[in-house]
Amino acid sequence: MSSKTLYDKIWESHLVKHYDGNTSLIYIDRHLVQEVSTPISFASLNARGASLRQPSKALAMADHVLPTKIRADNNRREMDDAQAKAMLVALETNVKETGMPYIPVNDRRQGIVHIVGPEQGFTLPGTTLVCGDSHTATHGAFGSLAFGIGATECEKVFATQCLTQTKAKTMRVTFIGDLPAYVTAKDMALATIANLGTAGGTGYAIEYAGEIIQNMSMEARMTLCNMTIEVGSRTGMIAPDEITYAYLHNRPMAPKGKLWEKAVVYWRTLPSDDNAAFDREIEIVLNELSPIVTWGTSPEHSVSISDKIPALNQAKDKSVQASWEKALDYMGLKANTEIKGLAIDTVFIGSCTNSRIEDLRAAAAVVVDRKISPSVLAIVVPGSGEVKAQAEAEGLDKIFIKAGFEWRSPGCSMCVAMNNDRLKPTERCASTSNRNFEGRQGAGGRTHLMSPAMAAAAAITGQITDVRELI
Repeated sequence: MSSKTLYDKIWESHLVKHYDGNTSLIYIDRHLVQEVSTPISFASLNARGASLRQPSKALAMADHVLPTKIRADNNRREMDDAQAKAMLVALETNVKETGMPYIPVNDRRQGIVHIVGPEQGFTLPGTTLVCGDSHTATHGAFGSLAFGIGATECEKVFATQCLTQTKAKTMRVTFIGDLPAYVTAKDMALATIANLGTAGGTGYAIEYAGEIIQNMSMEARMTLCNMTIEVGSRTGMIAPDEITYAYLHNRPMAPKGKLWEKAVVYWRTLPSDDNAAFDREIEIVLNELSPIVTWGTSPEHSVSISDKIPALNQAKDKSVQASWEKALDYMGLKANTEIKGLAIDTVFIGSCTNSRIEDLRAAAAVVVDRKISPSVLAIVVPGSGEVKAQAEAEGLDKIFIKAGFEWRSPGCSMCVAMNNDRLKPTERCASTSNRNFEGRQGAGGRTHLMSPAMAAAAAITGQITDVRELI
């Protein structure tokens, strides 16, 4: 019996049929559904007179287009965008007609799909999980084979509960050493992207390993897996362990009683075998890492907070140099200059990367008994109603509000310019989100990715700051 990786085990257990070459039909256990990716899928399904094969295997909610501000006069969200309203109405109509489980906008459980799925126990080890959103890789933190799909593929899952896929090659990224103070999973993700580049993971399913991974919280593991897509891989995975089981135990949608016991027995068989062979092995040393900040328009455009933006002659070839020049022009920056001390206009703490309770605690620890810079708009957007309630129970909301932050309701918010929270042209944002592409946070907006503690420090000083110096 040959040794297998975690990816291989899940793939083989879900294989329905193998076609010529490397193409196969696999069964899909879980489908997270939101308002942006599925209107076309539902419409096409209805036009063909087809129905959902297994509605109970899905979980729907709105997140991308929802405003995060609540109107004081009626305690409701202001929604003045006609297209956003249409998406929400379409989702609500479709879930009602199909009987699909749905978390309404005003439900305490509502939030970003990649926050809600795990905290409700919908995400489980050993399962295949899809969503019409590229950051579905987040759920691989639980030992799930999770990946984003397009509208056509959403329709196929609705109709058949299966997908035709090409089996990926496997890559193991092993982290060596310990994290220095104020260096986080976000920095690990950015370091991985800098190491591999935005296409280095294309065609691979990545498994993260190392002693540091074994000691990480589920929140930190989700942050790391979330950004796997930024190296070109659709799938980032971590083997399930006791930390995973403790997180999932007694979650509303997780197995209970004897089923839980049987599930854990199976989950313990999932980790990659000791002598399993990966197609590619990468090692990243952590001990000398510093907090990382992006300077350009790709997550791989990043530097340590103590380093300068690279000089153009550091580019490996002329095409890279040209892309750097274009990025610097868009960002209003110059090569070979300090990133630290750069004035910012906005701070966004939120997104499916960094809006969990652990992230909010880290940011609050920096801003407690401090005030944000008067020149900065700073907002905190919890990833779900459950996270919001827990943060409020711990008094984190009061810490943020006292410091001058806006405390918002759950949603994708300023991660993506599809709602009311957007940057204006040339506004510069310290952001805990996952992408810094041109216009990602608003037309002409300039995004610098960083950890929650670093974003909090930027809010206090009004500039990109080394949080270690502030503390």
